[in-house]
Amino acid sequence: MPKKIVSAADAAKLVKDGDTLTTSGFVGIGVPDALLAAIETRFEETGHPRDLSLVFAAGQGDGKDRGLNRLGHDGLLRRVVGGHWGLIPKVAALCTDGKIEGWNLPQGVVSHLYREIAAGKPGLLSRVGLETFVDPRQMGGRLNDISTDTLVELMEIAGEEMLFYHAPKITVALLRGTTADEAGNVTMEREALILDHLAQAMAVKNSGGIVIVQVERVARRGSLPAREVILPGALVDAVVVSPAEHHMQTYKTAFSHAFTNRVRPPEGEVAAMSLDARKVIARRCAFELPINGIVNLGIGMPEGVASVAAEESVLGHVTLTAEPGVVGGQPASGLDFGAATGVDGIITQNAQFDFYDGGGLDMACLGLAQADATGNVNVSRFGSKLAGAGGFINISQNARMVVFAGTFTAGGLDVGISEDGIEIRQEGRARKFLEEVEQITFSGARAARLKQPVLYVTERCVFQLTRRGLQLVEIAPGVDLDADILAHMDTRPIIEDVAKMDLRLFQDREMGLRDDLLNIGIDSRVALEAGGKRLFLNFEKLRVRNLDEVEAVRAAVEAACAPLDHRVDVIVNYDGSRIDEEVMPEWTRMVAALEEQYYGTVTRYSGSAFMRMKLGEAFPEARRHIFETEEQARSYLED
Repeated sequence: MPKKIVSAADAAKLVKDGDTLTTSGFVGIGVPDALLAAIETRFEETGHPRDLSLVFAAGQGDGKDRGLNRLGHDGLLRRVVGGHWGLIPKVAALCTDGKIEGWNLPQGVVSHLYREIAAGKPGLLSRVGLETFVDPRQMGGRLNDISTDTLVELMEIAGEEMLFYHAPKITVALLRGTTADEAGNVTMEREALILDHLAQAMAVKNSGGIVIVQVERVARRGSLPAREVILPGALVDAVVVSPAEHHMQTYKTAFSHAFTNRVRPPEGEVAAMSLDARKVIARRCAFELPINGIVNLGIGMPEGVASVAAEESVLGHVTLTAEPGVVGGQPASGLDFGAATGVDGIITQNAQFDFYDGGGLDMACLGLAQADATGNVNVSRFGSKLAGAGGFINISQNARMVVFAGTFTAGGLDVGISEDGIEIRQEGRARKFLEEVEQITFSGARAARLKQPVLYVTERCVFQLTRRGLQLVEIAPGVDLDADILAHMDTRPIIEDVAKMDLRLFQDREMGLRDDLLNIGIDSRVALEAGGKRLFLNFEKLRVRNLDEVEAVRAAVEAACAPLDHRVDVIVNYDGSRIDEEVMPEWTRMVAALEEQYYGTVTRYSGSAFMRMKLGEAFPEARRHIFETEEQARSYLED
């Protein structure tokens, strides 16, 4: 068997005019920069290879010159199909200028297409992308007028709408690992992620193409532990040993043992965020974290939620994930994004999207660039600026709950934070809440129709999605509704019952979030009054997400009532409480059973008109006993 080790220059010569490339990487993790640099150099010196097609899933670049930006030369590329474009402005400019054909497809779709190609299938059937700009009834993922081919078709399968994504033929894979032996077997022990390497290599080999892998070092043939080999040598045609400057672990960190997850960093090594608008938003999003649930955090503003979760000691009670394959631990931020410390495991990117697409996420927290009155969100296209959707569509469309996070306006926003709330010192130049978003990356109408819970969190207010559109539900202390909110929105939201955002969000100390989320002291929410003749249930700010939490409430109430030889009248405080839609039927049945066995007259109260409406729907026979204040509820019993 010949040795497969070649120079970067010789590897670049293996790429022919008109080839279709696929590349590995996520932001700056796993990007084969030495190979990309060699292709760029060869093109600059000889004009070849040219007219290449490029297929990639995740964004691979630093927003400047590295990663896929090295291919951003007129004539080198002819056609690009990619997931996230925001980090590759040189390639994006070729597309927006009409010099290359371009499509933006969901990151998870491209990741799954690698497997479909490897298996010899014509494409991928998926619900992902319906009613967004990827849907052929809108733009079909096209990015300019010269991109006329149909890559996405609308189909009906068993009476259900689906999208069919055509599988391209890929002829060259540029991948990256840590160690290769002389036979081309590749391990990834110093890489922060394993991504789609195996699926990409199989796709290319079964398409008759070549696989080139960039590594740090070479080992003797047969010396690598077989269980650590990610790419078997049978799938690898050439190996290039990269200089250190082209093989950083991330674009921010040359190498961290913590990112390999073979060691864990000391506790407290990751510094807490300073208190600013970004932290206020992250804190408010963290209020929604589902205990024992699985969460995706997107790039940008949502990254702060991981820091808040660590600061509030709740990381051990929730599983944070990132789309390239991180499960558990604390995801990193900035140009380290995609890496994580203290993880439970690292899986392939396509497997992570299997789980996401199937509805495995209890919650997703994603960025907010533009929103409109119907709840649509755009994060992918802003005039001539091409950001791309990345994994946003897969994640937002399929998570059980979505929280969008972003400042209320952008560009020069200056916000003062104090113990008493916030002060808008200078408003941002760009509005985010528009009459109509420029591109639909998330369909508010679809989410509302499917009853998906959706929040839009900013530093000064919170909106929720309803069947009627965007509704204002919280406002920060110190913020004026007319001057600071409505004056900077293109359309007026629904305004019915607006609560104050929690003051703890604005105070420079821990919030006690762990106690809130764990519902520590559920027994203390149940109290007998009037010599055991009246029961007071304090469900203020109680969040009920699953059947276990319903059962915990039932058990606490029964423990108080079962020893009594008489029925009790009941006052229930629902102020600030939230009962998730999917468990509301079980909650209602639980309450009915308690009423039948233990209760006399029951009164309920909440300062929220929305909650009173929901209680009226859940307990229609008790609508006359649902009040706005505790005083009203008590007066009813006394009368």
